[in-house]
Amino acid sequence: MGAVALTGAYLTKDKQQTINLNAVGSTALQPMVEAAGESFQRDTPGAYVNVQGGGSGTGLAQVQSGAVDMGMADMFAEEKKGIQAQKLTDHKVAVIGIAPILNPNVGVKNLTTQQLVDIFTKKITNWQQVGGANQAIVLVNRVNGSGTRATFEKYGLDGHFSAEGQEQDSSGTARSIVSSTPGAISYVAFSYLDDKQVLVPKVNGVQATDQNVMNGSYPIWAYEHIYTKGTESSVLQKFLRYLDSDEVQRKLVPQLGYISPHDMQVQRDVDGRTTPVK
Repeated sequence: MGAVALTGAYLTKDKQQTINLNAVGSTALQPMVEAAGESFQRDTPGAYVNVQGGGSGTGLAQVQSGAVDMGMADMFAEEKKGIQAQKLTDHKVAVIGIAPILNPNVGVKNLTTQQLVDIFTKKITNWQQVGGANQAIVLVNRVNGSGTRATFEKYGLDGHFSAEGQEQDSSGTARSIVSSTPGAISYVAFSYLDDKQVLVPKVNGVQATDQNVMNGSYPIWAYEHIYTKGTESSVLQKFLRYLDSDEVQRKLVPQLGYISPHDMQVQRDVDGRTTPVK
């Protein structure tokens, strides 16, 4: 992708100008921005919202360099090495829960945090060790730079880093691999959960549900951020306002498996401290 194409100041009645808004980054956030972009385009003639994945690290790097209008991330910019967060503006547009997913034949319905740590650090290598089938464990990670991976390691693995395993660059691909690979385990955003393809275990006895994220009882979640840099064009400002509108936050967000930040009963800072929303 090249530099941002803003080929006009705005739209006029006499001459319609094409304005492209480019977003790159988190594949967990990608479906929401794509869907919102399609609706926005219908109501804003001449405006086009182009959305690509690539991971949170890529999104943050590209918005910092000025290559795109919006960097999508499911981590705080301060968490990514090499990113000057103070030069970016943070727009929290959604909350996403992240859940471990298992191949359906594994036969495990609950995992503790310690068991997740032991599995992803390869201290536990067979599902039989946690009450499942006699089947070797196959780790399927997201790539380094993925915000989903960073969130899962921080809140699902209690800050431990995963051992080496095969790596996938999107949540959809990770789900597909787990579904078809005996003994596989990975993790995806709630918006990618599909109980027809994968098994979603409880974590410490708590189900991976929106309600449990909202009330703070389920710990593996993250804000979905859109970062911008510098002065935002009028069309970009309009799109950001649209993302915070009732049409998006009350309809599109839950429809696509996200949680509105406005519905959270707890809030979390960049250091992981969780406090009640006042």
